Amino acid sequence: MNHLPMLPILVPMFMGAVLLLIARSQMSVKRSLSLGATILQIPLALILMSQAGEGIGVYAAGNWMPPFGIVLVVDRLTALMLLITAVLAGGAILYALRGDDGLGRNFHALFQFQLMGINGAFLTGDLFNLFVFFEILLIASYALLLHGAGSSRVRAGLHYVLLNLFGSALFLIAVGTLYGVTGTLNMADLAVKIAEVPAADAPLVGAAGMLLLVVFGLKAAIFPLYFWLPKAYSAASAPVAALFAVMTKVGLYSTLRVYTLMFGDDAGTLAFMAQDWLWPIALITIAMGAIGALAASSLNGLVAYLVVVSVGTLLAGISIGTQEALAASLYYLMHTTWISGGLFLFAGIISRLRGPRFASRLVPGPEMPGSLMLSGVFFIAAVSVAGMPPLSGFIGKLLLLSAAGTGMLAGWLYAVVLGSSLVTLIALSRAGTTLFWRRDAAPEAGEPLDPLRMTAMLVLLLSSPLLVVFAAPVLEYLNATAAQLLNPQEYIQQVLTLQPFAPGGQP
Repeated sequence: MNHLPMLPILVPMFMGAVLLLIARSQMSVKRSLSLGATILQIPLALILMSQAGEGIGVYAAGNWMPPFGIVLVVDRLTALMLLITAVLAGGAILYALRGDDGLGRNFHALFQFQLMGINGAFLTGDLFNLFVFFEILLIASYALLLHGAGSSRVRAGLHYVLLNLFGSALFLIAVGTLYGVTGTLNMADLAVKIAEVPAADAPLVGAAGMLLLVVFGLKAAIFPLYFWLPKAYSAASAPVAALFAVMTKVGLYSTLRVYTLMFGDDAGTLAFMAQDWLWPIALITIAMGAIGALAASSLNGLVAYLVVVSVGTLLAGISIGTQEALAASLYYLMHTTWISGGLFLFAGIISRLRGPRFASRLVPGPEMPGSLMLSGVFFIAAVSVAGMPPLSGFIGKLLLLSAAGTGMLAGWLYAVVLGSSLVTLIALSRAGTTLFWRRDAAPEAGEPLDPLRMTAMLVLLLSSPLLVVFAAPVLEYLNATAAQLLNPQEYIQQVLTLQPFAPGGQP
């Protein structure tokens, strides 16, 4: 059990390598291995959540002690993000088994390497390895985005690659600057060193901190760095787009981790250095995402812009920074990640049912098999995404607005969040009307409704009513998570006082 924190990284890493070695094997073998490795992530995450409830766990790779060795840290937030990723990946891989994985080479190996990068980013305790895992997940995502070819995917992939290469360069500059000034990259040790940094070096550290904000903002797709997301996500195949729903959350997680730990209350002159920037950026991101959703010409594009809206909403909670706001943001993060992933799978099903001529374009199309059931599923998903009662989107937004309190800033948040909800409702209503009520005279031969794809989609979409049913225990965990984030000394102490293991395996 001492080595359990390594498994969310090691399992997909070794499985990805095995899948590359057996690339010429039967697809059924590769599917079974990939599905098993992906589903295994769910119980692993649940066990780590149980352990994180008892205290912060620190794993020193190779028994090299921090701040010089590589450490993995499992606190409540890390375990939560691992669970969110595992459930989302389970739905995506289940959908892909019905043929999407055969559109290109090595889908399952790339899928596992993507999981390795995402899980590693959540687990790592130092900035350089955060950069390393960013690169792993990005390289895998480049290939997954192009999976299945097509000119639209190539164009979107080119923009995606160039922008992220630029972000990686900025990340290295920021990391190098921090290391040059402080002599460490362990995040707990950085928190201590930044609090003690001389006044002459504070502007340099602050500049590095702002570069990190740009990098994380690019990954999270905040204004004005979000333009790559709608094209990339709408061009990707359905299971890839569904998995990408957690990619923006990696950027938001990094923002939350770095600016509560390293630039938090104890950072002296650099304390809360990003807060004044996050608030207006969050509101503008919400507004621009809502406008994009209203102008979207395809269901894929509509869902992609709704991801942008969710990023702005989450960033608003992070910028408020109170325990109530952070707990509300984490609840909304669970909701939006799973529902967005489910909607990308829904868009994939619609495209197959309507045929290549109509696909997911928001134009009148042919009668679809199972349209009555699909329209009901879309209605429930739309209610949840728009933030209407009684589903989880409503609870998440209500908690966030309640945490904003009163005053001018709260007034702005109410106006933007409620206004974006109205615009989202209009956009989704238009999409539902076009897809399920309006008919094209010419019939189009699409595919029949696939039960396994429907199951994969429903696994994710049913998370919304489940988050309502289990709201009390979920919010109890999230409130404790928010309190832990706002008490960085506990994290710092656990990491920097780690003792080496004896040969027998006992500390």
